Parts: sequence; structure tokens; C-alpha cells
Amino acid sequence: MDKPDAKKLQLNNYAFIDGQNLNLGIKELGWKLDLKKFRKYLEDKYQARKVYYFIGYIDGNQVLYQTLQEYGYILIFKPTLEGPGGKIKGNCDAELVLHTMIEYPNYRQAVIVTSDGDFACLVDYLIEKEKLKTVLAPSNKKYSSLLRKSTRGRFVAFMDVLKNKLIYKAQKKKRTP
Repeated sequence: MDKPDAKKLQLNNYAFIDGQNLNLGIKELGWKLDLKKFRKYLEDKYQARKVYYFIGYIDGNQVLYQTLQEYGYILIFKPTLEGPGGKIKGNCDAELVLHTMIEYPNYRQAVIVTSDGDFACLVDYLIEKEKLKTVLAPSNKKYSSLLRKSTRGRFVAFMDVLKNKLIYKAQKKKRTP
């Protein structure tokens, strides 16, 4: 049996994105994330060959879902519920943990995109097994103390310093005379 190519294995990382946390975190920073640039950034910086994006499913958002898939994201949907005051709820934490573990034998290391402390136990486990590449959080200001404790200042990067690289810049339409 052939040995796996060490270089290919080294470049076989997966990213798991807490879509709601990412969206709200970037929104709080006051800018809009260019999701196409972000997908490329994850591949170039972290060698993320597969990028899972966990998101609540809402009727009417098909254009967004299709666009994300065209950019190379693998979407994992959570059914949503309407809560008090019409607020839509669709927490994807369990799905992210589950898929990280389902895919565990298929990646070298994981990139977890969140600032949510609910993922501290997953991060602890991945660190223990040397399977965590990084936790990529939207901002240092809203980064959970539970994750801070888990990563101990290592294995963490913040997106707020990436604004110039990842900000969405709307294309200006040319005026026709």
C-alpha cells in the first residue's frame, strides 16, 4: 500500500464556520465581509480544502445560499424557528461540532471560525489531538473567555485586523449615456 503524500496531507485542512457568529461579529465591526475573498483567504492562509458553512435555513435566501455554494462553501443548514417578537432562531452549534467530528479522519487540522464559547470543549479536544490549526474569531473584543482559556493565546487569530483584505467593496456600475 502506498504511503499518503505527506505534502498533500499537510495541505488537507478543513474549515468549519459558525455562520451566524461570523455574520454578527463582522456586522458589529461595521463592515461587510466579502465571502468570496474570505473563502480564498481560508484556502491560501490555512490550506482549507473544504469549508463548511453552518447557517439557519430561511425561505427567500436561496440567492445567498447559491452564491455561497458557487464560492466553494459546503452549506449545512439548520431549520429555523420563529421566536418571540418574530425573531428567527437557528442555532447551528451542535451541527458544527457533529460535522467536525464526522470529518475528523478526513482532515489534517481544523479551522474553527467563531468567537462562541460553546465551542471550547471542541477546541480543547482538537488541541489535545493536535488537530486544531486555528480558531478564527471576528473580533478580539467579543471573543469568549471560554475560548480564550482553551486557546491560551495560541491557535487564535482575529478577523478585525483583516478588514482591508476581506472587506466587501461594491462594484460601481458604469453609466451608459
